[in-house]
Amino acid sequence: MTQELEDILVAELQTIYDPEIPVNIYDLGLIYNLKEEDGVLDVEMTLTAPGCPVADSIMAEVKQKMEQVEGIKEARIDLVFDPPWTMDMMTEEAKLELGML
Repeated sequence: MTQELEDILVAELQTIYDPEIPVNIYDLGLIYNLKEEDGVLDVEMTLTAPGCPVADSIMAEVKQKMEQVEGIKEARIDLVFDPPWTMDMMTEEAKLELGML
């Protein structure tokens, strides 16, 4: 994947928010891996908690926004819980936004 494509994908991911936390899912550290090959994007992501009530809607939004990016024909979302998400995975910006710094 080119750096330009990765930057575009990350920018799109930063427009998706967990409705329970006022921080985007990328800065929360919920995106573990992005891998693109021949227009197929594999997104490995997690949730702040396995029983997240909005899991389906967040995953659907990720798929929809990734597939709107030029050059992406299909986005496959893989929800994983290993390693488990912790607050340490958040960016400094997210921690600042949540008053943790």
